[in-house]
Amino acid sequence: MDFSFTEEQTLLRDTVASYLADHYDFEKRRAAVKSATGWRPEVWKAFAEELGILGAAFSEELGGLGGGATENMVIMEEFGKALVVEPYVGTVVIGGGFIRHGQPAGGDDLAGKIIAGEATIAFAYAEPQARYNWADLKTTARKDGAGWVLNGAKAVVVGAPWASHLIVTARTGGSQREASGVSVFLVEKSAKGVTTRDYPTVDGQRASEVTFENVALPASALIGQEGDGLPLVETVIDEAIAATCAEACGVLRKLHEGTLDYTKQRKQFGQPIAQFQVLQHRMVDMFIQVEQSVSMTYMAHIKLGEAAAERAKAVSAAKVQIGRACKFVGQNAIQLHGGMGMTDEMAIGHYFKRATMIEGLFGSVDHHLRRYEGLSFASAA
Repeated sequence: MDFSFTEEQTLLRDTVASYLADHYDFEKRRAAVKSATGWRPEVWKAFAEELGILGAAFSEELGGLGGGATENMVIMEEFGKALVVEPYVGTVVIGGGFIRHGQPAGGDDLAGKIIAGEATIAFAYAEPQARYNWADLKTTARKDGAGWVLNGAKAVVVGAPWASHLIVTARTGGSQREASGVSVFLVEKSAKGVTTRDYPTVDGQRASEVTFENVALPASALIGQEGDGLPLVETVIDEAIAATCAEACGVLRKLHEGTLDYTKQRKQFGQPIAQFQVLQHRMVDMFIQVEQSVSMTYMAHIKLGEAAAERAKAVSAAKVQIGRACKFVGQNAIQLHGGMGMTDEMAIGHYFKRATMIEGLFGSVDHHLRRYEGLSFASAA
């Protein structure tokens, strides 16, 4: 597959990589995730003002640089290499996706705040009973005059401790798991009735359990069409999966490179263990998994603009490959490092934790295999 980057995209990659090399080394990252806030707002501001990357995927009409999914892919792969915790996916990919596809009232203003680094967004979609069924919702929104009243709870809302806004899925009609009746709302986190319980996740991120109790929303809070939000949610989540796959490619590269370097230094029986043929075969298998993941991720991004079924099949295929690679490469990296691989002082363990979390994010391997199968059978029929 020939996937050539433009000169601008290559420059974007080099700019992001250079900044992260100077300002986001492993020790600085480790200190940030252990701090009270769990991130560095000054880095987020630098993303906006110094690098301008928060606007890279937004159209020029919205004040961005006129890029799209490929720019997100380039940025996320570099973020994966540095284990960046700042909420790019939630804010730029997901928030920007809902603005672009849902065209909410005030969307242009929100996009401007995102690009300027003044707004951060967390996507509150997951509920404990739902697994990976985005339509399985107990959270409800009922009409109240011209506006809405929101009630319910969301689990593991990644990035919510840092968010100024939440994008929330809620049921405005139909039964609990019905495809119709799903709506999407933009909610200010400071709104009366919104409460959060914040906590760190195993991979260094921060998340919240979010409760909505009689939260009054204006009519303008609705994103997209009332009761017809599921296709919009699926589109944006597919874009988020593709971006997460790109992040995973960066994580996988560092897992493989770090293991390769370690085996050249670690000696056993008087020679580096990298000279043992069985371990050479193992590292070749790891390299193959990394390269296959990159190819499938590129293909998923190429297909994002296609019809819904083709887009979904490509994204699910990439997520299956990414999930398998995260497990294989991550576990082999830890095994070849021995017990040291799980220590907090070594970077490899942190990459492994992030790879493990990505494996189940937005759907496990089994979920996406079933999704791909169902879409394939439907198209064949």
